[in-house]
Amino acid sequence: MAVQRPKGTQDHLPDGSPKLSRDLQASAFLHVQDVARRVLERSGAQFIATPLFEEAELVRRGVGGSTDIVRKEMFTVYYFGDHGGYVLRPEGTAGIVRAYLQNGLRQLPAPLKLWTHGPMFRAENVQKGRLRQFHQVDYEVLGSAEPLVDAEAIWLMWEVVRELGLRGAQVRLGSIGDPADRERYNSYLRALFGPHVARLSDDSQERLTRNPMRILDSKSEGDQALIRELGVRPMLDFLGEEARAHFEAVQAYLRGWGVPFELDPAIVRGLDYYRRTAWELHHTQVGAKSALGGGGRYDGLAAQLGGPEVPGIGWAFGIERLLLALEAEGAAFPEASGPLLFVAALDEENVALAASVALGVRSSARAEFAYRALRPGNIFREAERRRARFAALLGSEEVAGGTLTLKDLRTGEQRTVLLGELQRVLHDLQREPQAQGQ
Repeated sequence: MAVQRPKGTQDHLPDGSPKLSRDLQASAFLHVQDVARRVLERSGAQFIATPLFEEAELVRRGVGGSTDIVRKEMFTVYYFGDHGGYVLRPEGTAGIVRAYLQNGLRQLPAPLKLWTHGPMFRAENVQKGRLRQFHQVDYEVLGSAEPLVDAEAIWLMWEVVRELGLRGAQVRLGSIGDPADRERYNSYLRALFGPHVARLSDDSQERLTRNPMRILDSKSEGDQALIRELGVRPMLDFLGEEARAHFEAVQAYLRGWGVPFELDPAIVRGLDYYRRTAWELHHTQVGAKSALGGGGRYDGLAAQLGGPEVPGIGWAFGIERLLLALEAEGAAFPEASGPLLFVAALDEENVALAASVALGVRSSARAEFAYRALRPGNIFREAERRRARFAALLGSEEVAGGTLTLKDLRTGEQRTVLLGELQRVLHDLQREPQAQGQ
């Protein structure tokens, strides 16, 4: 049997591959990244790249010891002696905040907007839209606790999916309050679940001691049935005055900007560093677990990692899950474009010249060439297979006259072009349809 890719991973394939679904299409994958880059950089966000692996201690302290990520899903990639080990990054925020602290980025104007994209890794059960290596677009803002920053972050996430053409997405907005609010809520949950501890799953029995809010996010059907039976009050009922005012201000901004959202008091998010604003982006056509991504405020994370108090907020969405939603809606995607020009020689002695002609065009456009001599009919067929706009033929007669034969594969028109005039002619021909459409 041939070697297979690891379970829970995907190959992103070129256009034209057999049985190609949207979430495997490399051009669609790159299109999502490009739209996100355009939207986020228009807001002033700057790109940052962090390592694919980090110190395990960073993830434990940053993500939280009570999370499923730390307890079950980390990929340890290196261990030596008493060293705590390295792990493949399961999410992007902790690494970005670490880079912010380590590299003195606090000296830059605040709030500092950062964004990145790339692979993340979690050792979880594989199912539709849930992979062990997946890819995220990640946006973070450091240095401001204003609710206006929260609202802009949510607006930017909504704007990315809007520009991608996704229509069935839904923002679900909540708040998990300040640390004192969460402690009151956790005390309430311990008192509520305590008499029923034997009915909780093993994971939730452990969470009852560590972080009872995590019980509300349990994947156990038994846990969810008990939550419904007990009529658990939502976190929103326990918000303090400041957290509630912050939450109401965020909602007011979003309403003013026309961002549709619904309140979801059940949102607790999966990471321990969140405070106050928390939200998720959902789409019902990607499976039972309908979240495409989400985000929230994490004002205590920098201090938790050993730095000063730095307010922060951020979000991420999974590219593969977003592509599944777009495919379910039948969204149109631009296909990877073919070359503008395909150049081929009719004689073996002119193959090198054909290559030189293509290389010369590449300073301004994509150009490919044949690596051996071809007959005219084969040249045109090969150019069409590659989805080229123009095909150029070089035979002995053309070479003797310092010309080539250029064919427009859309119109069928052929013309003789001086080699030195090729780039100008290509430029003018590309402008012609635009001029006609004006």
